[in-house]
Amino acid sequence: MKDLENKNIIVTGASGGIGNSIVEKLNDCGANVLASGTRLEKLEELKNKFNKIKILKFDISQSDKIEEFIDNASSELGGLDCIVNNAGITQDNLAIRMSIEEWKKVIDINLTSTFLMSKFAIKKMLKNKKGKIINITSVVGHTGNLGQANYTASKAGIVAMSKSLAIEYAKKNINVNCISPGFIKTAMTDKIDEKYKETIVSKIPSARLGEPEDIANAVLFLASENSNYINGETLHVNGGMYMA
Repeated sequence: MKDLENKNIIVTGASGGIGNSIVEKLNDCGANVLASGTRLEKLEELKNKFNKIKILKFDISQSDKIEEFIDNASSELGGLDCIVNNAGITQDNLAIRMSIEEWKKVIDINLTSTFLMSKFAIKKMLKNKKGKIINITSVVGHTGNLGQANYTASKAGIVAMSKSLAIEYAKKNINVNCISPGFIKTAMTDKIDEKYKETIVSKIPSARLGEPEDIANAVLFLASENSNYINGETLHVNGGMYMA
């Protein structure tokens, strides 16, 4: 997309499969990308593959350092037009066995840190009088899922939070939207038992898992000028598994 050329974009969780694909697609479109994650070796692999991109190791669980991260990332890029909040974790357990630490860790990283990343990105975007925030949620934030009360709550919370931010800043030309992936082929889904994976696929009308590129293509759309009149929405990319 031509209008993404030279746009300054932060991608968190860039060291994972979906994050890798998002970085690649944005880079191919000529965007100035800063890739962030917790695994430096994976970030360096991205840097070697796409030498135009910038990398910055950061753990979003460090909530007290998020404002500093946004400042540093924006300075590295020379501005901030868009942020893709893709980083997140799982820590699964049945509800009656789930510790308060397991609950809080997932909520704090997935929801609270995404809020803070969005908050400090918005502060930068207000100066530019425009911007795009893209928050990656999950299909299970809409449907619920066995053993994931903490994860599903965090992802559902991101959707509601994004709607509130969209209402607050729409007049400032800042768009806040979500992408809700279904089951995507990643290292995480590769670990799923084959019989359970067959059960999942049987519930998907498209009869297959999605590809990381499917999420990256949705990011390209929401980051581009083609989505300027879309705000507070969730784009579901799940092969028909869940239809809002």
